[in-house]
Amino acid sequence: MDLSNLQPAAGSNKKGKRLGRGAGSGKGGTSTRGHKGAKSRSGYSKKVGFEGGQMPLQRRVPKFGFKNINHVEYKAVNLDALQALAEARQLSKVSVDDMIAAGLLKKNQLVKILANGELKVKLEVEAHAFSKKAEEAITAAGGTIQTVKK
Repeated sequence: MDLSNLQPAAGSNKKGKRLGRGAGSGKGGTSTRGHKGAKSRSGYSKKVGFEGGQMPLQRRVPKFGFKNINHVEYKAVNLDALQALAEARQLSKVSVDDMIAAGLLKKNQLVKILANGELKVKLEVEAHAFSKKAEEAITAAGGTIQTVKK
């Protein structure tokens, strides 16, 4: 075999219909487009959301709500998760990197410590935000908190 006798597989290449080439071709006249109407004309393209002249859905449904551009999304981590992490890895300081390594949050997420659960060990906790009850619980257990920049 060489490049001079290569051919496509049998049946893989089909010729397109030759439309509008006279009555004798069998595909003349309206060229398979039917009679009149927008779809028979050249340059026709249906607009996105067009419903045949009926008022489209995106105009029927009212607008509501807004998107607060100052909203900050935090991943919540509870005290019981910190307790389990500290016990499993014998930690006295829990940082954001430790939580990422443990799979509690993803690399670019911001973390907020919440007060669900109980903290029994003295911990130095580093996070982006703390709830008031979580702060109280950590300091009551003898630990310290450190807020990290976002």
